[in-house]
Amino acid sequence: MSAHIHNLLCLGDSYTIGEGLPLYESFPCQLVQLLRRQHVHVHAPEIIAKTGWTSFELADYLINHVLEEKYDFVTLLIGVNNQYRGLSVADYAEEFEFLLKKAIHLAAGKPEHVLALSIPDWTVTPFAAKAGRQAESTVIDQFNDANRLLSAKYGTAYIDITPGTRQAADDPTLLAADELHPSGKAYARWAAEAAAWIKSCL
Repeated sequence: MSAHIHNLLCLGDSYTIGEGLPLYESFPCQLVQLLRRQHVHVHAPEIIAKTGWTSFELADYLINHVLEEKYDFVTLLIGVNNQYRGLSVADYAEEFEFLLKKAIHLAAGKPEHVLALSIPDWTVTPFAAKAGRQAESTVIDQFNDANRLLSAKYGTAYIDITPGTRQAADDPTLLAADELHPSGKAYARWAAEAAAWIKSCL
């Protein structure tokens, strides 16, 4: 009898796509590559993400499109565009809660098979400096307080990637050529943490 091949759904925005990089350097694709090297059978990731999406736009897509009935694992990383556009933390929390519940439903009702990731801090990047947007780290922390508390409430896994993204202030190798999004090297860290989470569930 052949081993079960796991399927993975990744929900998000440009940070899930791996904006500015080849797709294989995105964190979902690096996650799958890493799992396969560790002899975990997994399909190519299904990625539902679009550059610029807020939590509302991701929720709107999920409401209006039919997905597979269930996935073995679901990741959720959304909210940076809410912060970038100056939208409220309260609205974000409401939308993130909807998305988290949707993710749990898609993961066959298993919250421990859902992974929420914190929002990266893009405000330390050269792109932000040119845009005069560096004083907003504390606002990103407020958004992350909301997604972390909701993840704890619903019992999902949670990875705080934000401190690592702040290291890009002193390490340009953690950034893609656009001087805004993470590099493949940075995404590899996320993939390693996510792979450890999936293996802990098996």
